Amino acid sequence: MPRPERLSHHDLCFGCGQANLFGLQLEAERTADGGLAGHFFVKQDHQGPRGYAHGGVIAAALGEAMSLLLNDAGTPALARSLELELQAPAAVGSYVRVSASVERSEGGRTALVATAEGEDGTVATARGLFVET
Repeated sequence: MPRPERLSHHDLCFGCGQANLFGLQLEAERTADGGLAGHFFVKQDHQGPRGYAHGGVIAAALGEAMSLLLNDAGTPALARSLELELQAPAAVGSYVRVSASVERSEGGRTALVATAEGEDGTVATARGLFVET
């Protein structure tokens, strides 16, 4: 069975670019149900509180997951708003799994939801509104 194609914007993208050494280097693929699933490794460069990922890094990962999902569907769009609920810390040196799905789409606006999961459960949830460019 062929391996699903990894979704990405470009090599230097902060979220998914594999050539951006300070970025998340998020690896993601489309799921059978039309959503997205992926993961990234929390590096020392991603710290906020000592030993834990900065909340903005988690927000960036969830925003990136939603953006990649739209981009892969051929919908060029930019984030209009992002609502984030941080629920638990993600430790440096751990993997965070992300998922995203479309909630609804109408008139050039798409609402999405995304979740970040760590080793001990949910790290954060997000809702995003994206507008077509």
